[in-house]
Amino acid sequence: MTRLALIAEEVRTCEKCPLHEGRTHTVFSRGSPLSEVVFVGEGPGAEEDLQGEPFVGPAGQLLDKMIVAMGYHRDDVYICNIVKCRPPKNRKPEPAEMAACSPYLASQLALIKPKVIVALGATAVQGLIGTNEGITKLRGTWKLYKGSIPIMPTFHPAYLLRQPSAKREVWSDLKEVMRHLGKSAPDRG
Repeated sequence: MTRLALIAEEVRTCEKCPLHEGRTHTVFSRGSPLSEVVFVGEGPGAEEDLQGEPFVGPAGQLLDKMIVAMGYHRDDVYICNIVKCRPPKNRKPEPAEMAACSPYLASQLALIKPKVIVALGATAVQGLIGTNEGITKLRGTWKLYKGSIPIMPTFHPAYLLRQPSAKREVWSDLKEVMRHLGKSAPDRG
């Protein structure tokens, strides 16, 4: 069993915070642990809790389109969340819940060693680097995870479903990620 599988097994039985009480499934990750890009979201929603996989609902379908637009297949990248259990009523994870899950995420990122992390939304950025700044101020500007892995903060796909006009800004952020990786992406406006 790989080290990631061992961590996933540990997450499956985790009771470090109250979120475990309402879960159907833990949601560890999806995609390739060999990826140069890791997408980090906030936490599982209803569909993710039912299926045990991150980003499978409407926001996930949009994320898949974003990934394809970058020149990847959805399973070529690694996708995970700050918290591994669904917060009640899809509320934002509380700081103690994020702290309880942070060792799991840190272990995932240490094993994968991505070249870039794309932080999807303010909670993801907060969970990765501890800032309280809003995503509107943070997005599009490189940050560093543990002083070594570049992070590109951008809007969460769920936000884009509510505010489609923000897609242009996210595409600009993703093109910057592609530039950083030495790849070209089609110009989509």
